Amino acid sequence: MLPWLAGNRPFPPIATALREPNGLLAAGGDLSPQRLLNAYSLGIFPWFSEGDPILWWSPDPRMVLFPSELKLSHSLAKVLRNKPYEVRVDSAFRTVMESCSTAPRPGQSGTWISTQMIDAYCHLHKLGYAHSVETWIDGELAGGLYGVALGRVFFGESMFRRKTDASKIAFIHLVKQLEAWGFGMIDCQMNTRHLASLGAHEISRDEFSARLADLLKFDHLTGKWQFLPKTL
Repeated sequence: MLPWLAGNRPFPPIATALREPNGLLAAGGDLSPQRLLNAYSLGIFPWFSEGDPILWWSPDPRMVLFPSELKLSHSLAKVLRNKPYEVRVDSAFRTVMESCSTAPRPGQSGTWISTQMIDAYCHLHKLGYAHSVETWIDGELAGGLYGVALGRVFFGESMFRRKTDASKIAFIHLVKQLEAWGFGMIDCQMNTRHLASLGAHEISRDEFSARLADLLKFDHLTGKWQFLPKTL
């Protein structure tokens, strides 16, 4: 039986997560900052459809990107050099989340980014733990992503694009900045061809947990982020 997180009941050990569906660990609880931050520190994240109970996941294997292993194709490198764009950080967090919630995705008819999720992560953003990276073209938001940062780990949540390569531009700038800050891992959660093309790959849950524990020993970089110049 799937554990139910009533009140302040702690998460069960991640080793007890189901194999099918892969990584389903528990249900219930809430999306308070305390619960969310505790979840991420344990390698757990929420993912559920609107109207359903909150579901908590810790898949095995886990898709990650080590910043130093970023793959940049010749075509994308050319876009970064020649395409007129501006990258901003934490300037439109809610709008990025709302845009991610409406972005069409192959094989999905709905979204897990409900109003409840948006409000919860905007709260984390105000506390300085959740961040957005945005690509602006001709003064308009063209794409971006958001996630949560703890220690020297960035937990990527979702991305969207309205113009070609706009989400990739934001992602590349994020990876390069995280590498400059000494971040050791970007959690991509699930395997996708898009992330694999950028250098992400799967590792076991045990390895993920060990790396996470080491990288959480660093202080959190909270507050509104500002990227350093010339990271590309």
